[in-house]
Amino acid sequence: MRRDFLLIYQQTVLGPLWVLLQPILTLATYVVVFGKMVGISTGGIPPVLFYLSGIILWNLFNDSFTSIAGTFRDNANLFGKVYFPRIIVPISRLSGYLLHFAIQFVMLALAFVGYAVFGTVPLPALGWLLMVPVAIALTGLLSLALGLWFSVFTGKYRDMAHLLGLGLRLFMFLTPVIYPVSYVSEKWRWLVQLNPLTPLFELFRRALLGQGTVTPGNLIYSAVATMLLLLGALLLFNKQGDKLIDVL
Repeated sequence: MRRDFLLIYQQTVLGPLWVLLQPILTLATYVVVFGKMVGISTGGIPPVLFYLSGIILWNLFNDSFTSIAGTFRDNANLFGKVYFPRIIVPISRLSGYLLHFAIQFVMLALAFVGYAVFGTVPLPALGWLLMVPVAIALTGLLSLALGLWFSVFTGKYRDMAHLLGLGLRLFMFLTPVIYPVSYVSEKWRWLVQLNPLTPLFELFRRALLGQGTVTPGNLIYSAVATMLLLLGALLLFNKQGDKLIDVL
């Protein structure tokens, strides 16, 4: 895991400091643009905590998915020379980004403590805090599942990689990263709630910050969708692996 973490930042000026700088710069942009200029309501949560919680959870999904989706494309030479369980590579990549998330989560925790000391946010209930690992784990598994699916597609079709960036940007707007679900009009809320990430983001904020629209039904839907996608992805990944190596 440590090796993967360092490899990500090879030939960069600031190295692993980007783990902290990226969410900080994104946070500043979101607070100014969406908080001040657009005026999106954060449901009573301080904007810094609201946006930072969404940013770090989205980073976990986005970065893990993007990296895993390039598994066959990036490791064609290795897979062709040495046989080993290929699933090790995407799992290793996910593990590296979970470490990123852990570092960024500490930053979020410190920001939360700062607000709690001055009495602007209540302390979370212990029962809800136990749901934080659930939201993180399901987000990681969903990124793994979708990444495995698209690793096969990007291995077969090189131009698919160019579509992923655009698709992820659009997908972010269907995920409550910069807005709470309660902000979405009833007319369109169903579309946002079809996204299995939506209950996870709402659960994450509800567990930590006390605000979030999530029901047991939403969470069950997200968990079942994630498990089904992961099962299908594992079957496809294992079935297509040898065929893709021949093509690549």
